[in-house]
Amino acid sequence: MDRTQLLQRIEERWRTFNDSFAGLRDAAVQEPGVVGDWSVVDIIAHVTTWEEETLKALPLLMEGARPPQYGGVDAFNARESARKRALSLAVVRRQAAEMHQQLLAFLQTAPERHFATETRFRRRLRLDTYSHYPEHTRAILAWRQARGL
Repeated sequence: MDRTQLLQRIEERWRTFNDSFAGLRDAAVQEPGVVGDWSVVDIIAHVTTWEEETLKALPLLMEGARPPQYGGVDAFNARESARKRALSLAVVRRQAAEMHQQLLAFLQTAPERHFATETRFRRRLRLDTYSHYPEHTRAILAWRQARGL
């Protein structure tokens, strides 16, 4: 998979993720219970957090360094979720759009060799983006279906 194909995959799955909550009223996206006590807005903030972490990790991986360690992904997710819970829906949406654009801009400048084979760079990118979005897309769609939304 080259850079163009990878970016297409990321964008396709990003659109599908965003489509999963499109058209919901603000009250619905803030209702807990989509995944555990997370709301749709919590999920959006969570996905944004992992794009932020990807942007920290990828330059390190390009240099052959180790990315940050989290002391357990579940604990990290809980800390970050609690930290972002006070953010307004508008702020979460804005951060999501901005972070996604920053990630895409970074990927446009990364050397092609990082896309050509299954490198640590590509593995991290896959785990935090195009294989991460569908997990939350499915959860949101199942919640919507169960709620008749």
